[in-house]
Amino acid sequence: MERESFEDEEVSEILNKNFVSIKVDREERPDIDNIYMTACQALTGHGGWPLTIIMTPDKKPFFAGTYFPKKDRMGMPGLISILKSVHDSWVNEKDSLNKYSSQVVSVISESTDNEDYFNSIDEITEDIFEDAFSQFKYDFDNIYGGFGGTPKFPTPHNLYFLLRYWHKTKEEYALTMVEKTLDSMYKGGIYDHIGFGFSRYSTDREWLVPHFEKMLYDNALLAIAYLETYQATKSKKYSDIAKEIFAYVLRDMTSPEGGFYSAEDADSEGEEGKFYIWSADEIKEVLGDTDGEKFCKYFNITEEGNFEGLNIPNLINSTIHGEDKDFVELCRKKLFDHREKRVHPHKDDKILTAGTVL
Repeated sequence: MERESFEDEEVSEILNKNFVSIKVDREERPDIDNIYMTACQALTGHGGWPLTIIMTPDKKPFFAGTYFPKKDRMGMPGLISILKSVHDSWVNEKDSLNKYSSQVVSVISESTDNEDYFNSIDEITEDIFEDAFSQFKYDFDNIYGGFGGTPKFPTPHNLYFLLRYWHKTKEEYALTMVEKTLDSMYKGGIYDHIGFGFSRYSTDREWLVPHFEKMLYDNALLAIAYLETYQATKSKKYSDIAKEIFAYVLRDMTSPEGGFYSAEDADSEGEEGKFYIWSADEIKEVLGDTDGEKFCKYFNITEEGNFEGLNIPNLINSTIHGEDKDFVELCRKKLFDHREKRVHPHKDDKILTAGTVL
């Protein structure tokens, strides 16, 4: 959003005319981030970064979200549309917004300010586990995996809980939800099938179009989820995916001294996803017509494209058969070497250790 919106003259004109813009470094001020992340979770049901909050002059939030494109795209409202709508509401319905923001603050205060709230629970009862499992069943997308609506986040901690619930109760549907989610995420465009590793979240239900930023913590937590699912199922595909995640981290996110970098940006050359997307012609140019055609069929790469006229490789509607795994891997390596010549996204090379920024 920094390059797409906040450095954009059209967006800045709207912001400077109608808003007071404040940018907070969440690593410098985790206390502020925690307050407004809680507000985002209360308002939307999920959180994440970049964290976008719109509040009253007395700092009471009434609108929250994470990433928004500059303009409406792929079913997501654009930041320009949001800013214009909020400004119109502030001019014409200020009292309603002030009342709503006070209600939001009241709800957050009730759940977070009472220090004795969590300590009042003497023990975690069976009912708590059952309630949590019931909630996951209610939120589960049984077609594409994952929980809740769009944007759809990996939420590996939810999968950890379900694995432990399955282990304790032998409830097969808990494991089914985990496997369906991990399988669907891997097949989708949220996974980098050329260079490995997961993007932050999907902008759609199918896990096809990601916000292309890659975070170290997401990949670390997802690697654990895949490894624990391998332990539960003994299915080698999950350990193989974990190995690919580790290969990505060791290759692209590890400093010469052995520390781990924080993130890679979503955009390069001013365009989100440019580093990761392909045309069918480029695939065939690298692999040759015959192999290129075959690879395109596996990874759903077409002339029309699935992302702004180009393609995010994915396996949503296909499966790599055992006899073709060597072929796919050979093609992947050729495409990876070709992609390495592109302009890479900016790497956030902060190395975080025990809360210290190096």
